[in-house]
Amino acid sequence: MLYRYCAMLLLGMLFACEQVFARDTADDSGTDPAVVIDRHIQHYVVEPSGAYLVTVDTAKTIVEARAVQEHGQYYISYNKTLDEVVALDAYTLKPDGRRVPLRPGQVRDQQETASTDAPMFQDTRLKIVVFPEVAVGDQLVVNYAIRRATPLFPGHFEDLSFSPFYLNKNFVLIYDMPESMPLHADAVGFVPLPLSPRDVVAKGRKRYQWRYLGGDNQRLEADSVSYLDYGRRLAVSTFSDYADFALAFRTNSGANSGANAGAGVAAGADTGSAIAAAPSPAIATLARQLTAGLPDARARALALSDWVRRNIRYVGVYIGPGGVVAHPAATVLDNRYGDCKDHAALLEAMLAAVGIESTGALVNSGNAYQLPETPTLGVFNHMITYVPGLDLYLDPTAEATMAGYLPAGILGKPALLLASGRFAMTPILQPERSRTTTWFDIGRDGRSRFKVSKTASGASAEPWRQTVRDTRVADREQFVRRMLQGLGQKGQGVFDAGTVDHPDKDGGDEYRVSLSGSSDHFIALPGPSALATTYDFWGGLGEAVFTLGQEKERRQAFVCPAIDAEDETGFRLPKGVRVLALPKSTSLMDGGIYYRSTYARQGSAIVVKRRLTFRHGRATCTPDDYRAMQPALERIMRDLRSQVVVSGR
Repeated sequence: MLYRYCAMLLLGMLFACEQVFARDTADDSGTDPAVVIDRHIQHYVVEPSGAYLVTVDTAKTIVEARAVQEHGQYYISYNKTLDEVVALDAYTLKPDGRRVPLRPGQVRDQQETASTDAPMFQDTRLKIVVFPEVAVGDQLVVNYAIRRATPLFPGHFEDLSFSPFYLNKNFVLIYDMPESMPLHADAVGFVPLPLSPRDVVAKGRKRYQWRYLGGDNQRLEADSVSYLDYGRRLAVSTFSDYADFALAFRTNSGANSGANAGAGVAAGADTGSAIAAAPSPAIATLARQLTAGLPDARARALALSDWVRRNIRYVGVYIGPGGVVAHPAATVLDNRYGDCKDHAALLEAMLAAVGIESTGALVNSGNAYQLPETPTLGVFNHMITYVPGLDLYLDPTAEATMAGYLPAGILGKPALLLASGRFAMTPILQPERSRTTTWFDIGRDGRSRFKVSKTASGASAEPWRQTVRDTRVADREQFVRRMLQGLGQKGQGVFDAGTVDHPDKDGGDEYRVSLSGSSDHFIALPGPSALATTYDFWGGLGEAVFTLGQEKERRQAFVCPAIDAEDETGFRLPKGVRVLALPKSTSLMDGGIYYRSTYARQGSAIVVKRRLTFRHGRATCTPDDYRAMQPALERIMRDLRSQVVVSGR
């Protein structure tokens, strides 16, 4: 189930960190040769209730010394509320056949770090097996079994699997199911295995099994879509379709379940909206107070969502004895904390109190933009709220995102509307603009004083506001020093008091922040020197371009968000310093990219202005899109690296 999927995803992320060591060949730039998976046999025995017993037999060989530290321990992820680890055996097998068993204290149990910050569905712990006497050539063997007595979805089972990028000799997934629970599958890179005579299945049961095909693996490229979008994975489920899945989720989680959750669902509703049951008196009173005097339904919806995100603290998921459970909205209000399901339940109840219909919507908050054909919890890792009457998506857990906007990771995603079981699509674009003005006053000694002013508008306003608010006074000077170090400069600076001490407490669609300071050895004078024309203080136009063009070539689809950025950089030169050369202006419009730069003298000053916009009809770009935009990106990068040549006396 999902806890194992998350563990596998973690392994995939660990692999990505190791890619610098991976083989660099035309067809296989991703497989890490440091480890070989000799076998991984995973066997589920599922009961009609959806409960199951899973046994895992895995063995891997350490091929290179660098793998000893990382792979000398094995992580078993399990849900502390629903699961019981009923068997565990592990040992190190030496090349000469000697078996080194675990000693006391070499199995540790701890909270999974990722679970603490996960948006939903995780309430996991880790059993960490520390293998003894690990060396190159050893085989590390683990056998364990986990029993889940209480299923997440009673009467159903679902699973999503893939393999980390190592050589896999024998990766097999087996599912023993009741005949009354047919298993649907969406398999890519997994092939079904026929039953052999020794595959005995009890009467009234049916076995399904698949083998991982393996093969070459492409290196995971920067900002690429999730491997689950295009790679080898197996999704299995007893749900006939996503509408069936949505009904089970809604029924089991308590979402939209009536007065306790704050909003009920009309049977057979086809609009994606929820028909409100009576919210609690406290919720109704609060909702009406917060929306009093507001002009329309949209303003009321935004006000309620903003109140929830600012006043209900996010905490780890709650999975109760009945599975995936949302607390009653009244309880969430009383406690002032909850996970994303709880935030959504409270917001739906508050919306219902002022006559606005809404529904929970399941989405992926990472880089997954596609769903398996077979319904599975899989890539759904977050719940937001959809208001069909306004065609408005709200994320009441996003502390740094104002209502009316969505976090970037949710844009352009399929959203499963719980009230109807139908799919919708979150917005691909939303208003967002960045403008940065930087001025350097350069002294005859080569030092400079600088002032940076940043204006963020639209979706980026609140993240900036939140970041400034969260930067402690004691950390602000160090924050500026780190920014200067990133630009190859040494100096000091501070945030200007006006933007820090009075950070627009009521929010807004625009936020201005400024900082000032000095930089040592900014330019070498009096001799001929070159001034860089790009200084990305805390994100700017240049950073956006280099992020978009950071791969030499691409073979995977990648996330390509819209860009609207404008930078102005000015240099006031000391007396006696002459300008020997200015770069040429650049202007281009190609493949959705518009870019313009100008270089001008204004008395003793030099002013560099740049503007970049990028629009794409989707939230992701293809390798063909990337090839088409590369000439424009290369021209822009050359311009960003241009220099002004000056000389002093």
